[in-house]
Amino acid sequence: MTTKRYASWRRQRRGPLVAALLVAVLALAGSRNASAVEIIPSIGITKSVRNSGEDARVYGGVALRGSFLPLIKSEIGVAYRKEERLNGNLDVKMWPVTASLWLTPIPTLYAGGGVGWYHTTHDYAASLPAQDETHQEFGMHAGGGLAIPLSGMASLDLNGRYVFMDSQQTQLPPTTFDPDYWSTTLGLAIRF
Repeated sequence: MTTKRYASWRRQRRGPLVAALLVAVLALAGSRNASAVEIIPSIGITKSVRNSGEDARVYGGVALRGSFLPLIKSEIGVAYRKEERLNGNLDVKMWPVTASLWLTPIPTLYAGGGVGWYHTTHDYAASLPAQDETHQEFGMHAGGGLAIPLSGMASLDLNGRYVFMDSQQTQLPPTTFDPDYWSTTLGLAIRF
């Protein structure tokens, strides 16, 4: 696929992703009337799928979740994650902003997926002639979780997801890498 055709194909894919993100945001905004909204601060681990030489990393985030329909919850989340690439010559710092829809067949279990906007910085080692760069990417995720009630106002939230993203370009060889990753978080869902 030529570079021009690839760029056109990516622009065509963004429209549906942006629309899905907007629907999730609107659904969450309207969920206040349906039932309680939860704020979920969390800490977790994340690991690149294709970068087997690196250990899993700790990361943090926060999400806002509410009921969309009787068996569906919507969620908006933001997090910060970092990973090393190219033998420590590249730090990839990512601030994902995600929108998810979770199917909840039983109140304590949920599964689903969503879309995300990934603000990504490639921070090259100071000893290299490459300049740091920041760009935005869209991606998708699938996963699920378990909500363990602690009281009427709080529950533990265990979440796992796999994130799918397009290959990213670097200024060092190899010139591309696959940024797909998985994450597992433990959060405290507080209802208000």
